[in-house]
Amino acid sequence: MCGITGWVSYGADLVGQRHVIDEMTATMACRGPDETGTWVRRDVALGHRRLAIIDLPGGTQPMEVETPGGSVVLVYSGETYNFTELRAELGGRGHRFRTDSDTEVVLRGYLEWGEGLAERLNGMYAFAIWDERERKLVMIRDRMGVKPFYYFPTPDGVLFGSEPKAILANPLVPRVVDSTGLRELMAFTKAPGWSLWKDMHEVEPGTVVRVDAGGIRTAVYWTLETRPHTDDRETTIETVRELLVDTVDRQLVADVPRCVLLSGGLDSSAITGMAAARLAEQGEQLRTFSVDFSGQEENFQPDELRDAPDAPFVRDVAKLVGSAHQDVVLDPADLTDPAVRRAAVRAKDIPTGLGDMDISLYLLFKAIRAESTVALSGESADEVFGGYRWFHDDSAHNTTTFPWLAFQNAVSTDRTAFLRPDVRDHLDVPAYIGDEYAAAVARIDHLDGESAEERRMRTVCNLHLTRFVRVLLDRKDRISMAVGLEVRVPFCDHRIVEYVYNTPWSMKTFDGKEKSLLRRAAEHVLPPSVVGRVKSPYPSTQDPGYAAAMQAQARELHAESAHPVFELIDRGWLRRTVEMDPAAMPGPTRHSLDRMLDLYHWFEIHNPQIQLS
Repeated sequence: MCGITGWVSYGADLVGQRHVIDEMTATMACRGPDETGTWVRRDVALGHRRLAIIDLPGGTQPMEVETPGGSVVLVYSGETYNFTELRAELGGRGHRFRTDSDTEVVLRGYLEWGEGLAERLNGMYAFAIWDERERKLVMIRDRMGVKPFYYFPTPDGVLFGSEPKAILANPLVPRVVDSTGLRELMAFTKAPGWSLWKDMHEVEPGTVVRVDAGGIRTAVYWTLETRPHTDDRETTIETVRELLVDTVDRQLVADVPRCVLLSGGLDSSAITGMAAARLAEQGEQLRTFSVDFSGQEENFQPDELRDAPDAPFVRDVAKLVGSAHQDVVLDPADLTDPAVRRAAVRAKDIPTGLGDMDISLYLLFKAIRAESTVALSGESADEVFGGYRWFHDDSAHNTTTFPWLAFQNAVSTDRTAFLRPDVRDHLDVPAYIGDEYAAAVARIDHLDGESAEERRMRTVCNLHLTRFVRVLLDRKDRISMAVGLEVRVPFCDHRIVEYVYNTPWSMKTFDGKEKSLLRRAAEHVLPPSVVGRVKSPYPSTQDPGYAAAMQAQARELHAESAHPVFELIDRGWLRRTVEMDPAAMPGPTRHSLDRMLDLYHWFEIHNPQIQLS
């Protein structure tokens, strides 16, 4: 896992611009604390920050192979989990390797198969190859979009990077956020191919982007296809189990310490049990980590999403599998430190307003990084197997918007209430969401003869796998890499996604519970308490001290007469919010206060130019 960036220009000589690529690369030092490298020629400048995971001494980048027609150079971020099989195949075709890294396998795979390499990879990756033989750049992103990848077209080429901040470091790029970017920010969905920043695109998941003197072209090498499912229930359960075991085995491969993120939920517990079993065969004890809040278990209050605290379930799993477990316990002082909030906003380049959930994740990852370099996560199982509560809520199904938004709207008020009325009216976020929903649904294929229920649930599943999951994957990557931790997501293995997506909904919920297939497939490694546990999302503090501390910070901001954040924020709303009783603050208001503080730090970090047009 690393950070990559680059600049291709067919009209300028970049040899004299090395300082610019150095600055672009330096913005991602946290993604690659172990090593930095650049490669500069007339048409191209490439930068790389390395987090060493496999072949620690041999995976230096940019990696170059000289051919009779010119150099082929790779900058690569991520992991290829089937690199040993590909290496053997390439060796049989005459390739000779200088290193033991998966990076060199990807580079030589391109020499052998060209862009067709993408279809052979199993992993999470974002990489760019400069092919001097044809003076072209090839950018490729993994199927599910686990690894981030952005680019910015220029009049004579392109800029690219793992994160927007790398591209924004180039003087050619204006720091402009227009109305579309603001709508995207407020919508809590991810429109394919776009970023928050004007004219900055993302390489879409499962896509190849080619750049040459003739311009920029894209080609899709993978989509979530609709296919008939012919296996019976028991065969399906066994197939899911086999795929999960194989995926966890592959994703445990590393030359650095590994661990699992354990929440006590079904998803992370399944990964924990399978990983512990594999490592036990090798004589190794698994390390697990969880996050909790001071007093959370003793003072827990159920709400519409959480029935019970995580801690008792975490203990049950750790005891069963015999992991070396560590709880990272946070208190309000940890969660309300403005410097930590700013670090989380800087990591994401976007003020999402998830507040203590982002802050606690950052602090959890920071604590883990002191002990491990790689962590496996249960992220994305809910999207794959249908675990969220709104999968099982009729009101979320019978709607003309994204199901997660329909569910949130049923339990909360307007989450854009903190915006100035003129800004809110101009953005018209509900209309934007409606347009995006219609576009997303139009891309979904269905099987002939599907029942109305199966057809609707295929739509719900597809929306989660192509829209919702990308928000969470981006969050996980950006916050983990901000502290130099590589987080792997076994449930995003494309084989699992493809197989389970095409399993009928009636089979996914055959016993009337959410994630029935996963429960059965993993029950042999789970304690009974977890087998029967209902879905509970990532934890959030219930301490009223958190809201009170946010109010204190917001009062200081309110006293500033001309801060640019008030281009967006309604001062009247802010005044009313800071005067509330923090213990009685409604959840949506707390969320809006979190978002407002995130926006403040985002303005401080990036100094964006807002264009409402």
